[in-house]
Amino acid sequence: MTTEQPLTSRIQYEYSPGHFRASEPNVYESEQLAEGQMILNMGPQHPSTHGVLRLEIITSGEIVQDVVPHIGYLHRCFEAHTQRLPFNQSIPFVDRLDYLAAMNGEHVWAMAVEQMLGIENDIPKRTEYIRVLVAELNRIAAHFLAIGTYGLDIGAFTPFLWLMRDREHIQRMLEWVSGARMLYNYIWIGGLFYDLPVGFEERCREFVTYLKPKLVELQEVLIDNEIFRKRTGNVGVLPLAVAIDYGCTGPVLRGSGLRYDLRRVDAYSVYPELDFDIPIGTGQAGAVGDCWDRNYVRVRECWESLRIIDQCLDRLTTDYKRTPDYNPQALVPKKIRPKAGDYYFRGESAKGELGFFFRTDGRSDIPVRVHCRSCSFHNLSVISEISRGGMLADLVAVIGSLDLVMGEVDR
Repeated sequence: MTTEQPLTSRIQYEYSPGHFRASEPNVYESEQLAEGQMILNMGPQHPSTHGVLRLEIITSGEIVQDVVPHIGYLHRCFEAHTQRLPFNQSIPFVDRLDYLAAMNGEHVWAMAVEQMLGIENDIPKRTEYIRVLVAELNRIAAHFLAIGTYGLDIGAFTPFLWLMRDREHIQRMLEWVSGARMLYNYIWIGGLFYDLPVGFEERCREFVTYLKPKLVELQEVLIDNEIFRKRTGNVGVLPLAVAIDYGCTGPVLRGSGLRYDLRRVDAYSVYPELDFDIPIGTGQAGAVGDCWDRNYVRVRECWESLRIIDQCLDRLTTDYKRTPDYNPQALVPKKIRPKAGDYYFRGESAKGELGFFFRTDGRSDIPVRVHCRSCSFHNLSVISEISRGGMLADLVAVIGSLDLVMGEVDR
């Protein structure tokens, strides 16, 4: 009869150089390096990497020669989950892609399935205006986190505290609507979980009035700050042609000067009925497409989202106000069985083009294949192009300007 060894004797504490190579091998080997070059690893736990991201950096002194991103540390099995569940049960998993802008993901997913079912034109206008309202609130919250943590990365502490304070107001309003602070499951296929709470429109107007002078302060203290301009201008310059080649979208693409926004290009939901502009980078602090331009675009988009929210509130309190016979779940289908075929639908999330591809067999309410087109994945892929030849100290500034969410990159 054998006795089991104590746990302490079964654990190998000694460091083995082979462990790291076996788990995540380097792209570069030491034999490939030129004289004076070295391999530097940033992450995957370093807080400045904006998530669980590992960067393999080849440096020559202080100059970056190449950057290789290693991903997969936050793999959520999104596509595998959605290929085993009915369409309507996958929305909580959509929330966990870009968990900072979950309403935008839900909106795109719901519209994609509604388009497959052919009911996109039957959705009540009040439902669509509520969807856009909460999606734009969530877009502002996502941009606030991007801008605030970016300032923190390069040494500006006060704007981070201001933006977290104001983001908290948005989170509380979205919690009032859905019951959750971040992962909402509020926008359903064919409708909504529930109508807006009584008094929400008035509280939202108060918030818009409160936030406008705060955005002016943010522009003065951070974006137009001379130190911030010098730290981010001419750093991480992304030429427009390179951005297009790598499939960059959202503020990363618009920061390079292209006025491309799916809310205008594809004109989905009620966005064609709303008046708003598409901000782009113009190189005010250096070259077009630098880190400053990308952050400037995000701040300007917060202003445009406020314009959209204002207009949504106007419509929700006049043309499409709450009535006793309005039921946000009236068109929610019991069974979702689209015709057999391949479908793709895309929308403008806070970080760019979020798209969903579906393959259906026409017999089941569970898709045969689901693929997510992640905006953060494409934006991350360009990092080596815009970091080569720059200073090692500028690399964190470049990473932060891309506004990555690893839950969406790894999927």
